[in-house]
Amino acid sequence: MNKTKSRAPRKLKILPTHLREKKRYLAFEAISQIPLKREDVIFLLWEGSNDIHGACGTSQLDLWVLKVWKCPYTENNIIRGIIRCKRGYLGELRAILPTITRFNGKKVVFYTRGISGTINSAVKKFIIFKGQDE
Repeated sequence: MNKTKSRAPRKLKILPTHLREKKRYLAFEAISQIPLKREDVIFLLWEGSNDIHGACGTSQLDLWVLKVWKCPYTENNIIRGIIRCKRGYLGELRAILPTITRFNGKKVVFYTRGISGTINSAVKKFIIFKGQDE
């Protein structure tokens, strides 16, 4: 008789924090003539990054749009958000933002509000709107 042991599937081990890729979080603000959504920001970043750095360079940046907030106190279409990238590629990410000038034939302006090492500090320092209840 052939006896085989049935084993439960093994759980993958999590990589220790000192071996993980370090990330940085860039807080941005975008002013546009039309309302922008998170999907629009993702599209604009990928298009801008592909134009400047190409497909290989874009993949090295490890871009990720974490969250986008709409400014509640203005009539304009102003949004703020946080973009994640690898630690050594902040210059490349910051080079993408000024190249984004139009979306669907309307003007768009992106600028950097600040850079942080954690999401929580980026939100507290750069995203909170003046007069907003906490």
